Amino acid sequence: MIKFLDLKKINEPYQAAFQAKLKDISEKGWYILGEEIKAFEHNFAAYCGVKYCIGVGNGLDALVLIFKAYIQLGRIQKGDEVIIPANTYIASILAVLQADLVPVLVEPNLETYNIDAKEIEKAITPKTKAILPVHLYGQLSPMQEINSIAKKYKLLVIEDAAQSHGAVLNSKKAGSIGDAAGFSFYPGKNLGALGDAGAITTNDEELARMLFSLRNYGSETKYVNDYIGINSRLDELQAAFLTVKLPNLDAENTIRQKIARRYLSEIKNNKITLPFYDDSDNHVFHLFVVRTADRKGFQEYLLKNNIQTLIHYPIPPHQQKALSFLKELSFPITEKIHREVLSLPISPVMSEEEVGYVIQIINKF
Repeated sequence: MIKFLDLKKINEPYQAAFQAKLKDISEKGWYILGEEIKAFEHNFAAYCGVKYCIGVGNGLDALVLIFKAYIQLGRIQKGDEVIIPANTYIASILAVLQADLVPVLVEPNLETYNIDAKEIEKAITPKTKAILPVHLYGQLSPMQEINSIAKKYKLLVIEDAAQSHGAVLNSKKAGSIGDAAGFSFYPGKNLGALGDAGAITTNDEELARMLFSLRNYGSETKYVNDYIGINSRLDELQAAFLTVKLPNLDAENTIRQKIARRYLSEIKNNKITLPFYDDSDNHVFHLFVVRTADRKGFQEYLLKNNIQTLIHYPIPPHQQKALSFLKELSFPITEKIHREVLSLPISPVMSEEEVGYVIQIINKF
């Protein structure tokens, strides 16, 4: 069976380093907000090309905290609108809602699956205060156009970079292209922890200071609470594991791109729509997502041939029960994507033979 994602195999090369880190942290007896998180925050900020990194509990918290910090600083007010792609994982929308803001959904570009910059301007109202581009599947959103629109209308740009660790646009990495960015280090991400973990990146000193406080109960000094914060701290162990894995991120992304190029050049089946890729580093292929009218049949066929796949995502956010207040909205492109997409196996530990087998089986469908 070709696994969709073999996390055990991905993490095997790091086992000795993980064990050494575990032993070191256990012996030190300091598990929260210690030297390991400081080291990772420094390293990840440098990697992304920003001044500040704030380690948090997970990717959702990262986005929620960014919005809450902007509210606390008076740059956004509760009830303001945030433009967000209709085609995204629900967490992006939940973050806006949990910060008492209003999500305004717009259609994606069918070719890239990311937010359509042309649709953003149509959705702007006097209440619009921010744009939340989601770098879906590992591909950067059209950030030049988005930043241009944001500058024109004086809007904040918050990147949802949960799937795009290491993606590059004009020498700038994901996490450094907007005003702030939220990352997830969920185990299956290109840079994955061994549990939940997340981070925020920014060049804004005032914002960073507020975020360091809000993640820790709104406190800068122990037992002195200046703001209504939350408890969302990247723990020492996960920070240490991420520090171990970070130096290999670019090399592993390169392997993903190499596999993607093989899929794109060798899959020849008119029933399958392949993803757009301009052959640049703006896509790190967290996922390799194809479309087909007969998704159910295609997925079952692949499974019979020992190839695991997943659907990212089966139900569009506006049709989820949790977001029933959006159910009257219609997003034909988003709905088409959710009906047809299927994610193929792609990871830095896939062998050439496995990739070739996947291609061979798909071409026979």
